[in-house]
Amino acid sequence: MSIDRVVLAFAGVMILVGIALAYYVHPYWIALPIFVGLNMFQAAFTGFCPLAIILKKLGVKPGQAFN
Repeated sequence: MSIDRVVLAFAGVMILVGIALAYYVHPYWIALPIFVGLNMFQAAFTGFCPLAIILKKLGVKPGQAFN
């Protein structure tokens, strides 16, 4: 699995977890999916993704987006 797919899968899980926590625990948990969405938006323009940097250092195979 490439870095791109891991980042997308992780972001999707974090968004779903944040929505579930906001529904079942406290509405302020909606900040988690908002943060993930904003991070994905800025990564689309800047190419800077903290998770991609960590995964690259861990030796995950690079993809096309985060070279």
